[in-house]
Amino acid sequence: MRFKAAAMSTGTCLRPTRVCWCLCLVATVTVAAAASFSNQNWILASDSVAHLDSLQVHLRNHSKCSGKIDHDSLCSMFSLLDADFLSDAKMLEIEKGARQLNLPIIKSNRELVASVNGGLENPSCLIFRSSWNHDHAQDASKRFNYPSLSGIGRPKSDEDIAFMSILELGQLIKSKQITSEELAKIFLNRLKRYGPVLESVITITEELAYEQARRADQLLAQGIYLGPLHGIPYGLKDIIAVPHYKTTWGSRTFKNQVLDIEAWVYKRLKSAGAVLLAKLVTGSLAYDDIWFGGRTRNPWNIEEYSTGSSAGPAACTSAGMVPFAVGSETAGSITYPASRCGVTALRPTFGTVGRTGVLSLSESLDKLGPFCRSAADCAVVLDIIRGKDAHDHSSRDIPFSDPFSVDITKLTVGYLDDAEMDVVEKLQSKGVNMVPFKLNYTVDSAQGVLNFTMDVDMLAHFDEWQRAGLDDEYEAQDQWPIELRRARVVPAVDYVQAQRARGKLIQEVRDSFKVDAFIGNATDWERVCVGNLVGIPVIVVPTGFKSISDAPTNNTRRRTTITTGVYAPPERDHIALALAMAYQTVTDHHKQRPPIDNLGPEDSIPNPPTRTVPPRQLHG
Repeated sequence: MRFKAAAMSTGTCLRPTRVCWCLCLVATVTVAAAASFSNQNWILASDSVAHLDSLQVHLRNHSKCSGKIDHDSLCSMFSLLDADFLSDAKMLEIEKGARQLNLPIIKSNRELVASVNGGLENPSCLIFRSSWNHDHAQDASKRFNYPSLSGIGRPKSDEDIAFMSILELGQLIKSKQITSEELAKIFLNRLKRYGPVLESVITITEELAYEQARRADQLLAQGIYLGPLHGIPYGLKDIIAVPHYKTTWGSRTFKNQVLDIEAWVYKRLKSAGAVLLAKLVTGSLAYDDIWFGGRTRNPWNIEEYSTGSSAGPAACTSAGMVPFAVGSETAGSITYPASRCGVTALRPTFGTVGRTGVLSLSESLDKLGPFCRSAADCAVVLDIIRGKDAHDHSSRDIPFSDPFSVDITKLTVGYLDDAEMDVVEKLQSKGVNMVPFKLNYTVDSAQGVLNFTMDVDMLAHFDEWQRAGLDDEYEAQDQWPIELRRARVVPAVDYVQAQRARGKLIQEVRDSFKVDAFIGNATDWERVCVGNLVGIPVIVVPTGFKSISDAPTNNTRRRTTITTGVYAPPERDHIALALAMAYQTVTDHHKQRPPIDNLGPEDSIPNPPTRTVPPRQLHG
C-alpha cells in the first residue's frame, strides 16, 4: 500500500575529506513546510530514498553532528537528494552558501513559527481549493429540508433507544417523550460500560454533558427548538479541542494537554443544541488505531482492531455508545474505520468543515466528517457543521443542494469493477441510470504524492517534537517516527514538482469524471490517495455481512462487515448522500447491531487477542 520508487544510485566520491556539516546541509535543502499557490490546485510527489536505513540509524545514535563524517558520507547525503550529479567543487560551494545564508533563515523561521506542536498556530497562507467550479451560488447558507417523522414512539428498552436515528431521537425530544438529560444518561452509561471493552473512549465529559442537556431541556420548555440536533448526544475525536477538557491527540506525550481553544466544529454543534458526551479515541497523533491507552477494537469482531485514526468515533457509533460522532480523515481515517466497524460515514468535499482548534497533519488534506447510523443522519450533521470558518482559510461556504430533494432518476451513476452489485441493482430498480465506469488518469505516483504531502506537512507541525527526541516515546515506532525522519530529506524542488503532479492528477480526474457519481470500494488504497489529493467526497455505506475467517465456533455472532463507497465530484456531496439514502430505504444493513453483549454459543475472546492483524499502513 505504500508507494515505492526505484532506489536512487549513489555517486562516486573523489578526494576524501572530513566534513561534519552534511546533516545540517540536508536540513538546508529539504522541505520543512508546505508550499502552494493561493487558490490553485496542487500536489506533492515522492522519491524513495537510497541508504535510508543507514541514515535513520545514524540519526538515532547521534543527536548532533559527530564531526567524523567523511567525503564519502557527504556524497551519500547528496545522493539522498538525488543530487549526486554535482561535482566536489559545487558541493563545497553549496556548503559555504548553506552555512552563510540558508541556516540562519531556517533557524529564524523555526524559532518564529515552529515552537508549538500540532499546527494549531500560524497556519500556512498558501491554501488548496478543491472546487471545480468557481461560480458559486448565493444560497450557500440555506438549510436542508429535513423529512418530518410521525408516529415515533419511545421504545421500552434503553438498548432500543441507543440504536435510534438522529431524526427519530429528535422526534422523541421534540414531542417530550424523553428529555435530553435522560438521553444523555442512557448513552453515558453505555460509554462507561463498553468504552473500556473496546478501548474506544479517552475522556467522558459527563459534567458538561448534563449541563448542555439541561440547557436543551430548558429551552424546549420555553418553546425554543434549535433544530434536529437539539438535545442529541454525540462524541468528538480527541484531536478536536474543547476548553477545560484534555485534548490528548491519543499520544502519551500530550495525554495531559488542555487546550484553551473552542474548536469551530464544536461551537457549531453547541449552537445547534447538541450534547457532548465524550472525547473519543484517535490513534496517536492521528495515525491508525493505537493510542496511549491501548488499541481500539471492532464491535463486530472484538478480537479484531478497528483500523484508522478515527477508531473511537467509528467503534462508538457502531456499538450504540453515541448516536453520532465527528472524526477526521487525511488519508483513510474516515473510510477505513467506518468500513471495518460497519457504520455510515461521510468524508465531505475538502473545505466543507472548518478546522480551527483541530490537530493538523496536512493543511491541504485534513477533513472533518460525521460517523452516523444512516446517510440521512450524515446529511443532518453535515448541514449543521458545514460553513466558512474565518480562521481556516481553506474552508468555504459551499452551496450544496438539498440531498433530501434530489431526483435520483435524473442521475447517471457509474460503477467500478469492485462495486457491490447489490447497490448497483437496487439503485437501478429505483430508476437511476447505472453504467459501467472507470476513473482514468495517467499520474502513477498518487500514493507517493500523498505520502510526501502528509509527511512533510506533518513534520512542519511537529518539528519541535522531533528535535526534542519525543518521537522515541511514540506508541508505535514503525509509524510516525520513521516516516517523519524520512521527511527530513525531501528536497524542496521535488516537493514543488510533486505539487505540480497533484495539479495534473486533479485535472485528469476532473476530465474523467463524466458521471454524476460512481460506486466503488471505499478502502482501495490507490482510490483513497486519489480521492484525498483531489478533495472529492465519498460516503461509506454498509451493504451486508459475511462470516469471519477462522471462526472459533460455527455459531459465533461475530461478522465481517461489507461496505461500498458512493463517490461524487467536489461540492456534490448531496448527490452521494441522496444515492446512499435511496439504497438505505430498501435495505436494513445499517440498522444491524454488533454482538458486543452476546458473541454466540461457546464463543469467547482470548485476552490478549490471538488474531493476526495485518501490518499497520494507514494514516490519519
